[in-house]
Amino acid sequence: MSASRTATTDKPLNSPRKVILASLIGTSIEFYDFYVYATAAVLVFPALFFAAENETTSLLASFAVFGVAFVARPLGSIIFGHFGDRVGRKGTLVASLLTMGIATTLIGVLPTAHVAGWEILAPTLLVIMRFGQGLGLGGEWSGAALLATENAPKGKRAIFGTFPQLGAPIGFILANTVFILISYAMTEEQFFSWGWRIPFLASAALVIVGLWVRISLFETPSFTKMVEKDAVAKVPLARVFKTAWKPLIQGTFIMFATYVLFYLMTTFTLTFGTASIDADVAGLGYERTNFLWMLIFGVVFFGIFTLIAGPLAEKQGRRKMLMWVTALIAVFGLLWVPLFGGGFIGTMAMLTIGFTLMGLTFGPMAAYLPELFPANVRYTGSAISYNVSSIIGAAIAPFIAVALWTVGEGSTFWVGVYLAGAALVTLLALFLTHDTKDIDYEGNLE
Repeated sequence: MSASRTATTDKPLNSPRKVILASLIGTSIEFYDFYVYATAAVLVFPALFFAAENETTSLLASFAVFGVAFVARPLGSIIFGHFGDRVGRKGTLVASLLTMGIATTLIGVLPTAHVAGWEILAPTLLVIMRFGQGLGLGGEWSGAALLATENAPKGKRAIFGTFPQLGAPIGFILANTVFILISYAMTEEQFFSWGWRIPFLASAALVIVGLWVRISLFETPSFTKMVEKDAVAKVPLARVFKTAWKPLIQGTFIMFATYVLFYLMTTFTLTFGTASIDADVAGLGYERTNFLWMLIFGVVFFGIFTLIAGPLAEKQGRRKMLMWVTALIAVFGLLWVPLFGGGFIGTMAMLTIGFTLMGLTFGPMAAYLPELFPANVRYTGSAISYNVSSIIGAAIAPFIAVALWTVGEGSTFWVGVYLAGAALVTLLALFLTHDTKDIDYEGNLE
């Protein structure tokens, strides 16, 4: 398929309702797939795929595989970014959704390491499937962000950009609700025997729905205009490193604190919250299902403030808004010990505040990162920044957090300091970056 065939003379436009639905449903499915694994990495996989004498060792092995997807994500951003900037946003989004969905569904049929002859092969295949998840998500976010913002009315890019971002809290709530319902419906033995597979297999049905919505889309106006002006980059990766290397670095560190915050708030807090108070490294001792409900309650605030972030970013500008939110994240990191030490009320306050800040920092990113780049390298540039940041901010966050928690002998003090440090790094990146609210988004061609 050539780029020239993508442009049409009548320039059909996608309706706002279709744009919102297509960007929202795709990222919801992708993040559902991703968080199904994240939840299983804490609750199931240490016992089924990485059994060891020491529970902490099993957990760290599971988190290591959890991080494999983040290594794959930059590769996915390069592959899907190339086709997104060369062929078009629409077809690339369909391919990224299929990649993620197939990998997730196949995890649901894998034998475990307890099956004779699969002791090594089962964990290996899990790593491969996790790598596939990372490839798909590496291309999904940037494409969905461009679908929303390149179709947005003037002055509403940040508002439209919040809808693909809303897929993160929706996907998280869906994934964890499925795990909770399964826990209620079956015994612990049944859950570990076959029940854990259901959330992964359910992904197949969700992908079909997402494909049906996306296939009916028209190409975005920005890409169509780029084709008409014969401005399509032959090798987007080379072009973006040659002409937009500075925004690549800026975007990477602008996302850094957001990634650290989210994966500490979800993956680490689930580990800490459900760890026994009598364990060698003590946790809060909550029953698994109860703490998942607590997380879901917090993530509701994530969703609400993701939507609130759009109008705020339009009114204040992306950079100004993110600077004060990031400063609040730094302060929040220093409050982990007193909040977690406040019993149920303190823990709920901690989750609510953390996820509120997550919505405020994550919401504007679908507009801000793509706006840093010209249209003909926008898919590649924003995808690489977003996903390279996932390595330094998210892939190692649960691993570092568990290590700091262990060093602290059950205290989360150093985990909070880690979050505060990440926020200071992002504040510096924002200070060195300009605001993009008023750029000519369609006509901005390198």
